[in-house]
Amino acid sequence: MHLFLDSPVFLTALGLPSESRPACARLLDRAGEGELSLHTGAECIQEIVFHRLRLQGVDLAVAQTQAVRALCVVHPMDDEVLETGLGLIRDYGARGRDAFIAATALIAGFDTLVTTDRRFVDIPGLRRMDPADVSA
Repeated sequence: MHLFLDSPVFLTALGLPSESRPACARLLDRAGEGELSLHTGAECIQEIVFHRLRLQGVDLAVAQTQAVRALCVVHPMDDEVLETGLGLIRDYGARGRDAFIAATALIAGFDTLVTTDRRFVDIPGLRRMDPADVSA
């Protein structure tokens, strides 16, 4: 199974306090066991390292970010993602990072985004899935 994950899934699995933490951690465990193929965007990787640097030292933040990268196919942020993301902001009211993450998922051929973010805006062609619905 191929899944496109939003950054809050990784951040929660890495220790962000949340009732979703067990489900998020299980997704990463299953990927590590070869049961799932995880995908994410370069914008998510940037967000992960940004948040981890705020909470811990450089060495641990970099190590955790590298571990996430090792579990995933990381899709680039390129001109197509930027243009598509700006269109999602203009046409659907997507928030900054969310627009570019959604654009990355859509361009990579995904129709589902796994996220704990209940405020993730509805984007035609992309449905939101809670990690608990995957990890069961």
